[in-house]
Amino acid sequence: MKVRTTIFLLFFLSIGMAQHTFSIVAIDEKTGEIGSAGATCLDDNSFPGSGGAIIISDVVPGVGAVHTQSYWNEFNQQNANLRLKDGLKASEIIEWLVDNDIQGRPGLRQYGVVTTVGDLDAAAFTGDDCLDQKKHVAGMTYAIQGNILISEAVIDSMEQAYLDNSDKPLCERLMAALQAANIPGADSRCLNEGVSSRSAFIRVAKSTDSSDNLWMDLNVPVTPFGVEPIDELQMLFDEFKSSLSTGDQLTSSGIQMISSNPADGRIHLIKEKPVSEELRVDLTDLTGKSVLSKTWYNKEEQIELDLSGQQTFIILVTGVNDRKVYFRKKILNQ
Repeated sequence: MKVRTTIFLLFFLSIGMAQHTFSIVAIDEKTGEIGSAGATCLDDNSFPGSGGAIIISDVVPGVGAVHTQSYWNEFNQQNANLRLKDGLKASEIIEWLVDNDIQGRPGLRQYGVVTTVGDLDAAAFTGDDCLDQKKHVAGMTYAIQGNILISEAVIDSMEQAYLDNSDKPLCERLMAALQAANIPGADSRCLNEGVSSRSAFIRVAKSTDSSDNLWMDLNVPVTPFGVEPIDELQMLFDEFKSSLSTGDQLTSSGIQMISSNPADGRIHLIKEKPVSEELRVDLTDLTGKSVLSKTWYNKEEQIELDLSGQQTFIILVTGVNDRKVYFRKKILNQ
């Protein structure tokens, strides 16, 4: 698996179209949530295994987020992630990345970083050799950047939409920023398809999350010709919101997951304490398509799920009646 991934990445780096388009990283200074969202005219069909636009995103809950885009490079991104975990500020991370570019060509890169360590910090960088149109903006708690745009106005519109929704939760502001870029050819390569891009994602981490299990982690890795991924992402976003109870944190509420037989993909969900209502267990892929749905009855202390044949998917356990979320986790089935 590691060899195949490396081959893919070398191929990804070898072609001149390995760009990204528009993205945003942001912090909610009141809640400490960290967000990451973006879109591009490349997708998982173009580069199998990338997951589409989401390949640029690294989020470390309680610490910060970084986007590494334009001639994306795996090793630059790994270094950015390490600098996040080292506790550097956003501006210091970008300075380090420019000074230590893995190929010695920082002019090709574009970065957006936000950090919560010490004082909140946000910073962005656009190399002179990124493809036009290109632009970045950074406020106290957000950074928005894009390249190979139909117009620099794409970035301006994203910023305005983000600021206009300042009274809303961070996830709403990120989604509004993406929708502001939902115009044909926002990524100029997609103009002939009449869409902004081909893949899109949105991620939000609460400070108590782990990096592999974010509160919100929605991705549209690929879309058919002419289908707008931001609209597809909006549908996933709306479905996600409708499943939430007021104030729900989407943390495990007395439910534990155990891999009973990794060889054939079977897992158990176990109730660590009694639950007063029947539960619904839903499995979806990252596009929101249902893989499995079943009822978890009160008398059952545990339930077995056969996940053989599935790859990356999301497990969601909710109350049948009030739709309270008891458990949610993204699983990468090896």
